[in-house]
Amino acid sequence: MDKQRQRNSFYVQIPDFWDRLYGSEYALFDCYELTINEVEQIRKATQDAYFIYKKVNYLLRSVSDETLLDLGFPEKGLSFLRSTSIPYETVIGRFDFVLTQAGPKIIEFNSDTPTFIRELFDVNALVCEEFGLVNPNQETAEELGKAIRNSVFHCANSLGISDHPYVIFTAHEDDIEDRETLKYLMKVAKIKGATFVPLSKIQIVPEGENQGVYDPEGKKVDIVYRHTYPLEALLEDVSADNYPIGIEFMKLVEAGRVGMLNPVSAFLMQSKAVMALIWGMYEERHPFFEKEELQVIERYFLPTYLDEEPFYETGEMYVSKPAFGREGDTVEVKQDGKTIFSQKQKTYDQYVKVYQKYVDLPSTTIQTELGSQEAHLLVGSFVVNEKPSAIGIRAGAKITDNLSYFLPCGMRGENK
Repeated sequence: MDKQRQRNSFYVQIPDFWDRLYGSEYALFDCYELTINEVEQIRKATQDAYFIYKKVNYLLRSVSDETLLDLGFPEKGLSFLRSTSIPYETVIGRFDFVLTQAGPKIIEFNSDTPTFIRELFDVNALVCEEFGLVNPNQETAEELGKAIRNSVFHCANSLGISDHPYVIFTAHEDDIEDRETLKYLMKVAKIKGATFVPLSKIQIVPEGENQGVYDPEGKKVDIVYRHTYPLEALLEDVSADNYPIGIEFMKLVEAGRVGMLNPVSAFLMQSKAVMALIWGMYEERHPFFEKEELQVIERYFLPTYLDEEPFYETGEMYVSKPAFGREGDTVEVKQDGKTIFSQKQKTYDQYVKVYQKYVDLPSTTIQTELGSQEAHLLVGSFVVNEKPSAIGIRAGAKITDNLSYFLPCGMRGENK
């Protein structure tokens, strides 16, 4: 009980933080030690991999609708998938890496709606201080705020807004993680006049002279920051009377009546099938990539395909996962076409599947409120305005899911 009491007395001091989720411990009162070399490796992998994705995004804006559908993108989104509104592809994205003997390997890139933000940009520093370790994420919160302000400036410019734009941050009000993540982003952004508006309270006027998006008081909104609401879900969103509110909102974005962040270009990198495209072009040694870029792909990407055949030939274990999916949902580990392990949740079964070489996540002993236990580690690494940013660790099962822990991390050495 001493451990539990110590943990609870620490986390109770952090306002509006979800240290427990689904009735269970989420944030560990523990601190995993990373070496400076590991941190530098992760940051370099983040930078190099991002620029591969960025280059591929230019390519994706030029391909046919049929190719985009093959890569799993929803048909409802085809009309606006090629649009751009700011000078970079995503404001905030997060790579998930597995640390192997050969260095970091990409499991996926959540470029559109990455969570794990407050944990790494804010809470990790408090835990490091408590454990006497150096926070690897120093100054990243300030960089995050600056990045959001910068993106708002560019988004407003693209809309022809010269005055100060009215920005709302929105999320599902009843989801503490989503709601408080958006409120944290709003806090660090320090945008004059910005406010939080629950998704359910946003008003849309699709036609006429008042066409646009409005807050509950009837004030016209210039920019909507919808960081935790996936675009593929937005496209399917309908009101209680079956009105396609998501599609109508995107029509307003497409028409320049309202700005949206993360931008559409972030969604274009979100499909896991893009990893299959990148790997396929690497195997062909496609001239689209320079020699150095092919080396980056070889170093950080895992073999990923849109069918299982290549793994039948090698006999290797592989992972089947949906092009759009989260928290390990609908993921299966397979070999020779047979399922070895499968997640119970199949929420994203309707999406195109990708097949990626299976790599064991490294494991360590973690300290929970119920004692020590073994857990597998997945590294999250943020890219913010095209630069490597905060890093952190989730600890849990062999396939990271929504029951995984937040394991704070630090380094030995002196704080700045």
